[in-house]
Amino acid sequence: MPEILPNPLDSLPCELSSLAVELAKVTKISGGRLLLVGGSVRDLYLGSSPSEIDCEVQGLSIDQLKSTLSKNYTCHEVGKAFGVLKLRNLPVELSLPRTEIKTGSGHKGFSVDIDPDLPFSRSVQRRDFTINAIGLDPLTNELFDPTGGIADIEKCLLRHIGPAFSEDPLRVLRAMQFIARFNLKPHPQTLSLCKGISMENLPPERLFEEWKKLLIKGNNLSAGLNFLKDCYWLKYFPELHALVGCKQEPEWHPEGDAWVHTLHCMDAFARERTGNEWEDLVVGFAVLCHDLGKPMTTVIGEDGRIRSPLHEPRGEQPTRAFLSRLSNQVELHEQVVPLVRRHLTPRTFYKDQASDGAIRRLASVVKRIDRLVRVAAADIAGRPPRNDEFPEGPWLLKRAEELKVKDSVPKPIILGRHLIQKGMKPGADFGPILKKCFEAQLDGTFDDLISGLDFLEKQLSNN
Repeated sequence: MPEILPNPLDSLPCELSSLAVELAKVTKISGGRLLLVGGSVRDLYLGSSPSEIDCEVQGLSIDQLKSTLSKNYTCHEVGKAFGVLKLRNLPVELSLPRTEIKTGSGHKGFSVDIDPDLPFSRSVQRRDFTINAIGLDPLTNELFDPTGGIADIEKCLLRHIGPAFSEDPLRVLRAMQFIARFNLKPHPQTLSLCKGISMENLPPERLFEEWKKLLIKGNNLSAGLNFLKDCYWLKYFPELHALVGCKQEPEWHPEGDAWVHTLHCMDAFARERTGNEWEDLVVGFAVLCHDLGKPMTTVIGEDGRIRSPLHEPRGEQPTRAFLSRLSNQVELHEQVVPLVRRHLTPRTFYKDQASDGAIRRLASVVKRIDRLVRVAAADIAGRPPRNDEFPEGPWLLKRAEELKVKDSVPKPIILGRHLIQKGMKPGADFGPILKKCFEAQLDGTFDDLISGLDFLEKQLSNN
């Protein structure tokens, strides 16, 4: 008999709760039964409020369900073979009970059998973890928990459902981000199973989504990343794997090797996320990759001290290699790499009291100085038990704010059209002149169009 609990729907936003009840009523009238399932129920019992709801509808075919819902909603099939419907402009997905059998390689090599009369205890066997295998009837508040997901939530335990778990290797990365997001411990059998799963045939876009969730939503990033190490999956990301055992100078890095340092940095980053998804993604990847140049540059000097000269620029190649395994988004690569190449710059600029021109040039290279400061701050924070202050960050942000380059790139004032207006014909001479004008602008020689045109006039006269 399903358990009846105090109403967990009270934790849902009012509009989602009302939508769930309304959909359940409409479905019931047509002879079906709707259960909230998956991540939406998991989040309710983990104490967070889901932004969307997943539903499983029993007792109706896909055509019957579509016909029923079409009376009140605009719906469309997103996977007829999987019995899945979505409602237009509403955060809800509905599916029919189904079983899946592995028939081929890759994430698409499954045979799907839709069965509206399949008991919930059987339909959840296709799911990955017990915490995602909980059903809730929004009309009766009955809880369906055939795999013990609630008990695992109470134990902070991530446990797979059955041997079919290994049929989709992406689930290892899902485990990584779930552990990080919900502060869970992997069940020993789940960890053991993951050790034997290969990452073969996973397209980059699927990998990227799991890493994105890790960076955007994870609270305990070190736990998620250590899980990846413990189940031997770092071998699929050799740029990260190389950090393990990479020695650091104990005076500056008492926390341990470059891998341990990176873990601390990632936790520091997670504590300071802004909530801007793109900004957090760029900075998160930059923090993760900031020391990828150390394994190839670290040396022990004659004095016995450990140094990693030029690890900033040498980190570009492994950063690009790692990001390419996850995504072909050129914009992401080009925004992350400069942060890796210049992550020590805030400290050197503060020490040298860098000029306005140097700060403007830095902004033109890293795109956003506020991002760079976030990466550098995480780097400084990732060295416990050291607790160094970071005056360099506020100092650089203040200077950048005064120069109006804190969160933007200086834009050239003098453009090609201004050269044409001066009587020049487009050609090879344009580039050097425009570069010289931009350099003068960065140095503060001029800061508006009138003075910029005066500078241009002088340059043309000298030529």
